[in-house]
Amino acid sequence: MKRARTTRAAAILLGPFFVLFTLAMVLPIGYAVWLSLFTEKQSGLGFGGTETVFSGLDNYTAALGDRAFREGFGVLLGYCLFYIPLLLVGALALALLLDSTLARARRFFQLALFLPHAVPGIIAALIWVYLYTPQLSPVVSAMESGGIGFDFFSPDGALPSVVNIALWEWLGYNMVIFYAALQAIDRSVLEAATVDGAGAWRIAIGIKVPLIRASVVMVALFTVIGSLQLFTEPLILNKGTGSAVSSTWTPNMYAYTAAFERNDYGLAAAASILLALTAALLSFVVTRFTGRKGKKA
Repeated sequence: MKRARTTRAAAILLGPFFVLFTLAMVLPIGYAVWLSLFTEKQSGLGFGGTETVFSGLDNYTAALGDRAFREGFGVLLGYCLFYIPLLLVGALALALLLDSTLARARRFFQLALFLPHAVPGIIAALIWVYLYTPQLSPVVSAMESGGIGFDFFSPDGALPSVVNIALWEWLGYNMVIFYAALQAIDRSVLEAATVDGAGAWRIAIGIKVPLIRASVVMVALFTVIGSLQLFTEPLILNKGTGSAVSSTWTPNMYAYTAAFERNDYGLAAAASILLALTAALLSFVVTRFTGRKGKKA
């Protein structure tokens, strides 16, 4: 009887979550999979209307066979290799500085570093496009007056430009996560290390960082997933004058272009499913690798 009550209470409490999860996640994913198995074809000799026909895995084959789609994953790889280490190291370094005994005005710096995250991504990208545009940007003018020439929209400058925007948006947010984890550390452990003669650097790297490893893994996992969804910043940069960012620069932009510019919803759905599978695979690799590393430690 008691077990039945517990089961019923759990079902009542978890019911709303599973309903929302089904409506917001399961059904859209199922619809995307179903949509990816069909394509639109013109009937007759091309003079009639279009009809939806079952195409099986043809849309997946078309996406994987498209050079633009494959190059998008190459862009994501370069973005991850460039962005993720900078974000993790930068956010962790700032959190350690704020957590140190020498830090002053902690609340002010927390707020100042977190504020960029409060700016919507589209607005942030528009601000940075202005700052990147020659003849408009005071930053570019100052760089040119100092003899530094750099085209933020060039093939070599596009990726660093996007990484810079992402760092500006997310560095403070992840710093707050690390700082909260550092604040939860038992201060007696740090005091014992100080008594044993450990310096500030040894305490930060040898004690604090290992103790917040779970937070570092969580941030790394979410950052990997978020990096694969790169869309807003390059989409805005695509509108810049002479920008090297094409409409298919990332897989997300490829799917967007396929759906809303070419009206090929089957191809867009297939590209989205492939990207989701990639995100799931990388999430598994990150959690598995960090889990094994933690056991060895």
